[in-house]
Amino acid sequence: MDPDVRHLRALVALADEGTFTAAASSLAVSQPALTRTIQHLERMVGRDLVVRTSRSSGLSDAGVEFVEHARRILTDLDALVARMRAGSDITVGFAWLLPHWFAGAVRDAESDGGGVTVRRLDDPVAAVAAGTVDVAISRVEPDPGAGLATRVLATEQRVVALCASSDLVTRADLTWDDLAAEPVIVNTASGTTRPDSWAHPDPGRVVVRCSNFDEWIELTAAGRGISAVPELIWSRVAHPGVVFRRIPGVPPSTILAAWRPAGGTRRAVEDFVAALAAAAAAQDTAGDLP
Repeated sequence: MDPDVRHLRALVALADEGTFTAAASSLAVSQPALTRTIQHLERMVGRDLVVRTSRSSGLSDAGVEFVEHARRILTDLDALVARMRAGSDITVGFAWLLPHWFAGAVRDAESDGGGVTVRRLDDPVAAVAAGTVDVAISRVEPDPGAGLATRVLATEQRVVALCASSDLVTRADLTWDDLAAEPVIVNTASGTTRPDSWAHPDPGRVVVRCSNFDEWIELTAAGRGISAVPELIWSRVAHPGVVFRRIPGVPPSTILAAWRPAGGTRRAVEDFVAALAAAAAAQDTAGDLP
């Protein structure tokens, strides 16, 4: 059996700290565990690396030579790992309002040595397809022809967004089906509402299209139409011209990750998507609604 990294780090720590107690503390292991590791190393190399007396311990000549080479090996290894981790940095695109659990997934990814850059884009899925970002957090399914991999991360309950001056705001018995003939605002790039979001939409209804969140909320405030949006908007967005209402029958939406299934960052991306899914599942268990 050959020595591994923990053996090298154990002897180098002893050389640096001077005592088994201090070395064990620096490595966050117990002193007996450190002693066993160094004894195991000595058996593997067939030499006494530590000179032990009843009062102290120090490195033998062989130990000094071993530590000198071990330092070089560990320095090269740490530099290599740093370069590999730098290559695992990823860029995430989103259109509007990341879910509450996103930050936890970023912290987990960065605690493992990766880096996550977040960019606000009108159409993050298009940016992934173009190679501008590595992962898109989206509420819109990519075109199947784009060749992107996807994973549904969570289901989001939705509320209706209404102009504050609309009579619909105070209508007590309002349901989703009652809105099938109302003018509808469709954010074509990143919105969750489409004309076919109703089981029986009015084919003659007015459809007002926009391409980003800011346009959507201003059109809503201007009374150009209605739409449904994820419920987290209610707790995180305030506009004097817009009222959000929970009403019966609003279908939920999904939030997903989209990425290119090939590329130099594929492993890092897939690991990050897995972290997103885990964070979403944990938050769903704890409760994520306002």
